[in-house]
Amino acid sequence: MTKQTNTQTNRQMATWIWYPGDFEIRLHEKMSVKRLARGVMYPAYWRLDRHYSNIKFRYTYDLPQEETIKVVAEGTFSLYIDGKDNYRAGDAVITLPAGCHEIMVSVFNDLEAPALYIEGPNVKTDTSWEVTSYQNEWKQAGAWTFDSLENSPSHFQLAVTQQEPISKELHEGYELLDFGRETFGYLRFYQLEGSGMVHIFYGESLEEALSAEECYSLDRFNAAEAIGRMVEGVYTLHDAKAFRYVWIQADPGVNWQRVSMLYEYLPVSYQSSFECSDSKLNEIYDMSLYTLHLNTREFFIDGIKRDRWVWSGDAYQSFLMNYYSFFDLDVTRRTLIALRGKDPLVMHCNTILDYSLYWFVSLYDYYQFTGDLDFIKQYYDRAATLMDFCLRQRNAEGLLEGRPQDWVFVDWADFENTGAVSTIQILLVRSLEAMSVFAGLLSDPVASDLYGALAEEIKEKTIRLFWDDEKKGLLHHRIEGVTQPILTKHASIFALTYGYLNQEQRDSVIQNVMLNPDVAEIRTPYMRFHELAVLCESGQHEHVLEEMLSYWGGMLELGATTFWEEYDPNNSNVTHYSMYGVTYGKSLCHAWGASPIYLIGKYILGVMPVSAGYETYLVQPNLGGLKHMKGTVPTKKGQVTVEMDFSKIRVEGTHGIGTLSFTSVELPSCSEADIKDLGLGKYEVIIEPGKSYLIRYKNKE
Repeated sequence: MTKQTNTQTNRQMATWIWYPGDFEIRLHEKMSVKRLARGVMYPAYWRLDRHYSNIKFRYTYDLPQEETIKVVAEGTFSLYIDGKDNYRAGDAVITLPAGCHEIMVSVFNDLEAPALYIEGPNVKTDTSWEVTSYQNEWKQAGAWTFDSLENSPSHFQLAVTQQEPISKELHEGYELLDFGRETFGYLRFYQLEGSGMVHIFYGESLEEALSAEECYSLDRFNAAEAIGRMVEGVYTLHDAKAFRYVWIQADPGVNWQRVSMLYEYLPVSYQSSFECSDSKLNEIYDMSLYTLHLNTREFFIDGIKRDRWVWSGDAYQSFLMNYYSFFDLDVTRRTLIALRGKDPLVMHCNTILDYSLYWFVSLYDYYQFTGDLDFIKQYYDRAATLMDFCLRQRNAEGLLEGRPQDWVFVDWADFENTGAVSTIQILLVRSLEAMSVFAGLLSDPVASDLYGALAEEIKEKTIRLFWDDEKKGLLHHRIEGVTQPILTKHASIFALTYGYLNQEQRDSVIQNVMLNPDVAEIRTPYMRFHELAVLCESGQHEHVLEEMLSYWGGMLELGATTFWEEYDPNNSNVTHYSMYGVTYGKSLCHAWGASPIYLIGKYILGVMPVSAGYETYLVQPNLGGLKHMKGTVPTKKGQVTVEMDFSKIRVEGTHGIGTLSFTSVELPSCSEADIKDLGLGKYEVIIEPGKSYLIRYKNKE
C-alpha cells in the first residue's frame, strides 16, 4: 500500500479535501435541475452522476512532539490512528501522538460530497492526502480554494450584487421594468404590502416579457406568504432568471415600494482587450465578452435562459474563448470534470457521440494552453475508460458509428448522420492523438504508441474512404461500406483544423467546399465558430471580418445586448425569437455567440501557444482590412500585447519565448532584435519575456 510520509514544517494553510471530482459532480447535479420552463422543472435528460457517499482519507505524518488538531467533516466521520478505532464523530479536537503514524478518516454523507478539514500547527488537510472510495484504489485528494473552516464546499455560491432598472412604466396598468441589457439574477420586492397573487413575466426581449401566455420564464407568489418571508423589508424570489424586461401583474391591494434585482455572477478577471479602427467591431468584441461572462458560472453553460446545462460541444468553444479572455482555469477544470462524470459508462457525454470526442479535444487544449500535467494525470484514468468505451463502437471497417440509443449530432443541419460519419472519424483521430500525447507524458510509451498508431490508421482510412476527387472534399457518411455522394463542409472543417489534409487538398477544400456557394451553407453559430476559424487559417481574414460585421453586427442593429443562439437576417419582428417550434424558445444570450473573442484573439491579434503553457508561442497578427488594432491576450503566466497598423508592429510578452511572424513588401527593421528573412516576403522576430519590440514594415494595403 502506497503511503505519503512528510515531516511537518511550516506547511501552508489547511484546505477542505474530497474524493477527486466529487465536489464538481455534486455541483453539476444541482445545476442540471435548475432549468425551469414556465415555472416547471426541466431537468437534463442524461444520467446525472452522484458523489461517493462513503470514502476514506489517509495520511502519514512524522512529528517530533504531540500535536492537537481540529477535525471537521461535511458528514459524519471516524478517525483512526495506525488502524485503531480511536475517535468518533463527536471528537472534533484530537491530540496526535509524536513520531511517525498513519491517520485514516472515514467520512459519510449521502446529501453532499463528503469532505474533510483538519487544521493543526503542522498536520493539515491538503492535496498530499490520499482518498479511496473502497474500490481498491487510492487517489490524490481533490481540493480547490475552500481554505477556511467556514468556507465549506457544500456552501459554494456565486457572487451577487444589487442592480436597479433603468426605466419603469405602466403597460396595461401593470409595472414594466427595463434593466437596460440582458442580465441574470433574482427579483427583489421592497416593502411588500397587501394580500393576493403577484404574477411576473420575464423577457430577454420586450415582446417576450409582454407575452404572458408564451414567455419562457415566469414567477408567481402569494403576497401574504411572501411578506412573512421578508428580510429587513425585502422579499427576494427563490429562483434566478435570465431577462432584460420584467412585467409584473398583481391583484388589487398588493403594493410595494420598488423592485430591483440581485445580479448573480462568477467573479472573473477580464484579462484580454481589443480595440481597432472599426467601432462596430469594437462593440462586437465587448459584447462578446459580456455574453461569455453571463454564461461562465458554476460551469460553462450554453445559455442563461435555456438550457442552463453543461453541453460538451458548447463547452469546447467556451474553453477556447476563455483562454482568450478570462483565462479562468477553475471553471474550466470544473466543467471538464462534470462532463466526464463517473464510470461505468453506458452513454456518451450528453448522450451525444461527438460530444464524448469533444471532451478529449478539450482536455488536450487545456494542456496546451496551461501546461497543467497534474490535472491530466489525475483524470487520465477516466480519459482511458472513455476512450475504451468509444472504441468498442467501431464497425467492421474500424470506423466509429453511433448506436441506436446515441445522438450523432454534428450540427443542426438537414442531413442524415447514419452509418459512419466522416466528421466523427476526424474527431476520433484527434482524440486518439490526444490520448497518445497524454500517455507519453505519463511515461506509458506502450499506450502512447498504440493510441498513435490507431490514430494514423483511422486518419488514413478516413481520407481514403471519404475523399471525393470530383467534389474535391470529404463526403458526409458511409452506410454499409458505401460512401454516400453527399458533400458537406463539416468533415472538411475539422480536417483543416487539425492539419489532416495535404496542401493540394487544403487548397481544393477552401475553393471547392468552404467558399463554394453550391455547398450547403453553415447556418448555426455553433459550426460557424469552426468554419470562420479554418477560413482564417487559410488566409481569408478579410472575408471573416466581413462575416463578423455582417452577422454579429446584424444583431447589434436589432438592439441586441448579448449575442444569440442563432441569427437569421431574413427573419423579422417576433420571428427572430422563435426556435424549436417555441415562439420565444431562442436563447438571446448564448455562449457560442461570443466566438469573436476567439477569432480576434487567435487570428487577428494572432496569438497562440506552440508548446504547453505558452513556454513558446506564436504571434501572427493580421489586420484583415482594418487600419489599425491593439489588443492583449492572456497566457498561463502573463500576457502578450500586440499593436499593428500599416507601417509598424509592436509586440510585448511577459513570459515564454515568442515568435513574431509577419509579411512585408519592403525590408523591415527592428532596433530591439534581429529579423530573420524567410523569403517570399516572410519574416520572423524572436520575442523575449519582458521586452518590447517595434518592427517597422510595409503592409500590402
